[in-house]
Amino acid sequence: METLVNNAVWNLIVCFCLLGTNVIIISGSLQSGKEVDLNANSVNQFNHESSMPRFAEPIPNVTVSIGRDALLACVVDNLRGFKVAWVRVDTQTILSIHHNVITQNPRVTLSYNDHRSWYLHIRDVHEEDRGWYMCQVNTDPMRSRQGYLQVVVPPSIIDKETSTDMVVREASNATLICKAAGYPEPYVMWRREDGEDINYNGDTVNFIDGEVLHITRVSRLHMGAYLCIASNGVPPSISKRVTLKVQFPPMLTISNQLVGGYVGQDIKLECHTEAFPTSINFWTTEKGDMIVSGEKYEAISTDNGYNKYMILKIRKLSPQDFGSYKCVAKNSLGETDGFIKLDQIEVPSRSMAITEGPEYDRKDYGVENENNYNEGGSSEIVFNSLPTDNSSLNSHATRSYGFRVDWLIIVSAGWCCVVAMVQSSCR
Repeated sequence: METLVNNAVWNLIVCFCLLGTNVIIISGSLQSGKEVDLNANSVNQFNHESSMPRFAEPIPNVTVSIGRDALLACVVDNLRGFKVAWVRVDTQTILSIHHNVITQNPRVTLSYNDHRSWYLHIRDVHEEDRGWYMCQVNTDPMRSRQGYLQVVVPPSIIDKETSTDMVVREASNATLICKAAGYPEPYVMWRREDGEDINYNGDTVNFIDGEVLHITRVSRLHMGAYLCIASNGVPPSISKRVTLKVQFPPMLTISNQLVGGYVGQDIKLECHTEAFPTSINFWTTEKGDMIVSGEKYEAISTDNGYNKYMILKIRKLSPQDFGSYKCVAKNSLGETDGFIKLDQIEVPSRSMAITEGPEYDRKDYGVENENNYNEGGSSEIVFNSLPTDNSSLNSHATRSYGFRVDWLIIVSAGWCCVVAMVQSSCR
């Protein structure tokens, strides 16, 4: 009997324990569910768009030349108690948080306006400043906008990789190289400084695209200054001058190898040479004596690039001056010469002719002006008008007029005699 009572008590205790456990579990479950519902309602209310910060406009991309100042703008509406930060995206560097500049870069500063507009200033922009910048608001989850800072660099010539003035022999090849830096990558072209066309490997062009100007079989016509021009749309464009010099031995041209002159005349002999390096030019007589400028001779030389024009003036020719003259050109690559023969001719005679017409026109013929030099290396007789003094013409006309008057007197006298004879016979 006692055993039965004990079992019944134990069972009752177990039932109460189980019942208490279920109540606790149910109560805990209900309490836990109530807390989840409250948090969800709170978050939904907090994240409501009407009460959250929002970006009023995108962050515009900014392009600025190296060395200038850049400004990035972030505009946030309804910021309330949240904070704005600027971050460099590629390096994950925090530049500023709200009113404070965090970065140690002294070129970076911050400004703001009405708790709405936040400006990131970068002074004296460097190339390493190029990249993405982020404006963040510390909401949960975080909100952000990005803008790109483009740093452009005007072109520059890399001197150590660019050709300098060059000297080559004629018929060899020449290569001019021009290297340029900048951002965006510069476009490079070559052209002649004087604007003339370039004989480029068989084609005639005004300019050559690219960093390399390669000329095969260079001639003296290629000699001159060339400009390497680099541009990338960022002003200013830049250029470098490279001079190409072509070496060749002297060449000589004589337009008139036979020149005529008469005693007492002043005359001019001409000779044209081409050479580089510049040649030494001089004249010699038939005996090989070098001619020096003085009262009798005047040697003139005019340079035009690799061209040189030689002129020898001989004053008041004498019989001893006739013969051969030689022009000579020398440089370090060679020597050349040419002969001009000066022959004696007769002195032109002066003549005059007068023709009568309705207006008594007259034509005067003169002789060569002895003070003029013959052009083109040959003696040219120039006919000039006589002086306007009409004394000789007037005297001739007077003699002709007097002759006509005398003739009229004789004819009149004859007629008078005939008339008198007729009258006498009639009587």
